[in-house]
Amino acid sequence: MTGIDAATREIVEESVAQLARKWAGRFDEETIRPVVVEAHASFADARVRTFIPVFTTRYADDRLRAMAKVQGMVTDSLPTVLFVCVHNAGRSQMAAGWLRHLSKGRVEVYSGGSMPGAALNAAAVEAMREVGVDISSEFPKPFAVEIVQAADVVITMGCGDTCPIFPGKRYEDWALDDPAGLGVEAVRPIRDEIRRRVEALLADLGVSGS
Repeated sequence: MTGIDAATREIVEESVAQLARKWAGRFDEETIRPVVVEAHASFADARVRTFIPVFTTRYADDRLRAMAKVQGMVTDSLPTVLFVCVHNAGRSQMAAGWLRHLSKGRVEVYSGGSMPGAALNAAAVEAMREVGVDISSEFPKPFAVEIVQAADVVITMGCGDTCPIFPGKRYEDWALDDPAGLGVEAVRPIRDEIRRRVEALLADLGVSGS
């Protein structure tokens, strides 16, 4: 890891060790380390620095699980959905929050952005909090190719051309207003429309909502 400062190296190595324990027998440290390094680098512009180690490990873990699914190491039957918008700060985070909440663990959920923002949209976080869905611990991140490959359904929200296309997947583009720069009052209708679409998606997937 040339060119990496001591503080970053410590974060990376702690994350690698943690994930190596979790994925023992499937991925070794040499496979995990570049994933962690890339995950850490993706948060270079993140506004909240305190949680970078946690974000790094969580995002790397998401990518490793996707890799495991693509390589046939994970054989659970859960449908997998990826939501993609430009900044991964508002629409895709609300959609992922709704899907996790309504599916109650019966769907594997990912989200990402083509140009991830520095922080979540505060109005989106508050609008979701009003309906009992907490997305405050989430974080803007890029979508990774292996996560697109692992997904059964890829839903884009204004960045369709930037998302790689793989055969055998269901792609949808949801035309939704961008909540960037809007207050909570203006975000509520977007939140409610996303819920309606997520409920329809669950029905299409044959998964009963809450």
